[in-house]
Amino acid sequence: MFQKKIWVVGIFWIALHLLLTLSPLLILLIQPAPSGRGFWIEFSAAFGYVGLAMMMLQFALTARFDAIAAPYGIDIVLQYHRYITQVAFALILAHPIILFFHDRQYLQALNFFATPWRAKFAIISTIALILLVVTSVWRQKLKLNYEVWRVSHGIFAVTAVGLGLAHAFGVNYYLVLPWKALLWTLLALVAFGSLIYVRLLKPWLMMQKPYRVETVVPQRGNAWTLVLRPQGHEGIRFSPGQFAWLTLDRSPYHIQQHPFSFSSNGDRTDQVALTIKAVGDFTNKIKHIQPGTKAFLDGPHGAFTPDHFSFSGLVLIANGVGVTPMFSILVTFAQRGDRRPIHLIYANASWENVAFREELEYLNKQLESLSVTHVIKKPPENWVGESGYINQDLLARHIPRDREGWRYFLCGSPRFLAEVEKALHELEVPAKYIHIEHFNLV
Repeated sequence: MFQKKIWVVGIFWIALHLLLTLSPLLILLIQPAPSGRGFWIEFSAAFGYVGLAMMMLQFALTARFDAIAAPYGIDIVLQYHRYITQVAFALILAHPIILFFHDRQYLQALNFFATPWRAKFAIISTIALILLVVTSVWRQKLKLNYEVWRVSHGIFAVTAVGLGLAHAFGVNYYLVLPWKALLWTLLALVAFGSLIYVRLLKPWLMMQKPYRVETVVPQRGNAWTLVLRPQGHEGIRFSPGQFAWLTLDRSPYHIQQHPFSFSSNGDRTDQVALTIKAVGDFTNKIKHIQPGTKAFLDGPHGAFTPDHFSFSGLVLIANGVGVTPMFSILVTFAQRGDRRPIHLIYANASWENVAFREELEYLNKQLESLSVTHVIKKPPENWVGESGYINQDLLARHIPRDREGWRYFLCGSPRFLAEVEKALHELEVPAKYIHIEHFNLV
């Protein structure tokens, strides 16, 4: 019943997003715009309006509304946000290009100091949109610090959408009628209301439920487990496999927020744990965090959890620190006394880098329903387990022959996920039974 409800909600949000995106064109079916401008000008305007509507709705997609993200997982929503922004960028850029090719007189609008304000708004909006896309797509190549990128990303987005809307009202061709202007006003409220929620209201809500660092536990593989205890509230309950955005030693209004998976029992509210691999500026500082440091959590988020599905058994496949949500699933199911079979297939570069190695050995002995298969790229001498990489042949040896009723949860690096997913498809595992958690949320 729960799965059916999630499916219905998912279809609803897709339909609503499509309806709002196309609303500038759909209203023309109710009452057409004034005539006399010709096909190519109207065609160009259609691209611009649809692209602008898409951009305005991006604020709602990135505001981390649980109701929107629940059917898909926030990682899927953020990936969709990236792709749809590129589509909107192409549509908006096509708007002036079509005009320039149709009538070269429109090129005069590029004379910034002589052109009307509505054209100035369009030029600045387009430049902001280009900078937004360039700094997002090539952020790593440009070596932009995450916090710097996040601030600039917000500035570019607000500038592009705000001035794009000002340009549309300045032209005032389609927006002569009050009810058409009302439509764009409502879209603006959705956009900037979402921005106010995520930048002002949500941090205030987080401040009402602070945490303190209880301890920092070193893990193998250059990872660290941050154990947090709620201060003055009951804590949060999460489904195993979910994650939260962490603000550490800062106000939640600070721009520094990073997503990490929970690695503790989801049913336990008196403390939570997040396991973090040291791979960057922020994560390399985790090992130096002192007990008592204040922390805030925005979560739980994510649909990467077996709690949302019915199943007879689980196959968990991970590499490196991708085991973190899997470990949360294992310890939660162990505490619940769940006896459904679970197969963990876990890849690492070396035996010494296996995070939670001792804990997994303990769980493997305590849970008769659990089997753990380690896959070591460079195994030690006298290694008798699997070695090399997780591929189709290895999976064929370890996954159940009966595919019905089993759920497959994958977490790891992008290349790893692509190869494992392809191998599972070739082994005829139905796509609807495969669930993937991506690392690249930001």
